[in-house]
Amino acid sequence: MALFNRKNQPAADAATATLPVDPALAALTGDYTIDPAHSAIGFTVRHAMVTNVRGSFGGHEGTLHLDGADPSRSTASIDVQIETVDTGIADRDGHLRSADFFDAEKFPQLTFRSTQAEQLGGDAYRITGDLTIKDVTKPLSIDLEFNGSATDVYGNERVGFEGSATILRSDWGLTWNAALETGGVMVSDKVKLTFDISAIKAAPAQA
Repeated sequence: MALFNRKNQPAADAATATLPVDPALAALTGDYTIDPAHSAIGFTVRHAMVTNVRGSFGGHEGTLHLDGADPSRSTASIDVQIETVDTGIADRDGHLRSADFFDAEKFPQLTFRSTQAEQLGGDAYRITGDLTIKDVTKPLSIDLEFNGSATDVYGNERVGFEGSATILRSDWGLTWNAALETGGVMVSDKVKLTFDISAIKAAPAQA
C-alpha cells in the first residue's frame, strides 16, 4: 500500500502513480498520532568490536497523514527526546546525553520529517526524509513494512509499521571514540536504527 510520498509532488514512478486505488487503502485516509505507549524507537551499535549495545528513546511523539486516494499527499513527522535515551546503564546513558555525543542540554530533540517514499513491492516501502541530530540535517531512507490496520478494544483505528535504517553517526557530528589496545575503536561508527510504530487515527473534524 503506497502510503507516503513527497507532499504535493507526483510519484517518481509513472506506473506507481497509475495504480488503481485499493478500497481498503482509501479507507485509511486521515490524520494519525503515534502512540508512544505501543511504539518503540531504538538503536544498535557495536561495542569494543565484539558485541552489540542496544538502546531506545522512551520519549517520542509524531504524526502521520495518510492519503489512500493520493499517496503523494501523505506525510510523516517524528520528534524524539534525547533525555530519554536508555541503554540499561545509567553512566552510559549520561555519557550519551553529554556533549561527547548528543549534547542533550543544547540539542534536546532529534527530528525526522518525511519528504518522499516509494513502494518496493507488497507491503514493503522506503520512506526518505530529513533527519536532524544536534545542528546537522541529512537525508535518511528507512525501509518499512506496513503491518496492517485494526480497531482496538477502545474503538481506536490503528495502523502499524516497522522498519530500520543504518547510518554513520559521524555524518551527524557524533564522533566521540576511544582506541582499543588490541586495535579498533570502542564504539562503531555504524548505527542501526529501528522503528516499531503504532498510530491512532484522529476522529473526523465536526462540521
